[in-house]
Parts: sequence; C-alpha cells; structure tokens
Amino acid sequence: MATIYKHTQFGTLLVTVIGILGLAVILFAPLPGTGYIIVLLFLLALALFYSLTVEISDQYINLSFGIGFITKHFEIKDVRQVKPVKIRWYYGWGIRWIFDGWLYNVSGIDAVEIIMATGKKYVIGTDEPEQLVRAILSSSGLNR
Repeated sequence: MATIYKHTQFGTLLVTVIGILGLAVILFAPLPGTGYIIVLLFLLALALFYSLTVEISDQYINLSFGIGFITKHFEIKDVRQVKPVKIRWYYGWGIRWIFDGWLYNVSGIDAVEIIMATGKKYVIGTDEPEQLVRAILSSSGLNR
C-alpha cells in the first residue's frame, strides 16, 4: 500500500483560541483548582485536535487528528465524486455534522467534498484543496 499523498495541516487559530481561553480560565477562575481542571480539558482538546493529517494510498483515504487517537478511513474504491469546496466559517473545527454530511476540519474554509457510492458526503478541511483532489482522483481513477 503505497502512499500517494500525505499532508498535515496545523490548526493555528484553534490552538491560539484554546490557549487564550486556557490562560483566561487560570487568571479568572472563581474557585481555586477549578481553573486547572478546565485547562487540563483544554490541553486534552489541543492534543486531540491541533492538526489534521490526510494520507492517500492506492486503497484508502486516511484522516488522523492531533496525536492520532481520532482517525477516519475511507476506501478509495467507494469514492464516486470529489471536488474542492468552500465551507462556511461558522461550521467550526473538529468533527461535526453539517447540513448534509460530515465535516473534518482544523482550520480555514478550504475543503474537499467527497461523495461515496452510498451517497454519504464527507468534507475534509485542507489548505491544499487542489493537491488533495488530484491525489484522490489519481488514486481512484475518477475524472472530476
């Protein structure tokens, strides 16, 4: 299983926002110790979602968030359509249901939409949408 494409996108804004919130909690926590528990939860969120790595092989599309505990895999043979898209800024970060499919994102509004043979739609946030589309197309043998 040869790797055709691999790219990691760092969630700069996500890390910055969580860092600022963590600092604010430490400085302004109403009860001693409470702030540290909340900051530990923020650190856990950072470890899990600070980046998104997309890897394309001849058989799979693999997504891995942060330290690699949260992953998602798609079989290339099941991909029917792929195209670059722009997502709404308020869709946010992480893994979430959007109006007609699942979003995997750590930063920005650029993404790639994948429609599977089952009709399910997945949207993968990336700062390299054209390169990701080309990698999926070359691996799957689809035409745009």
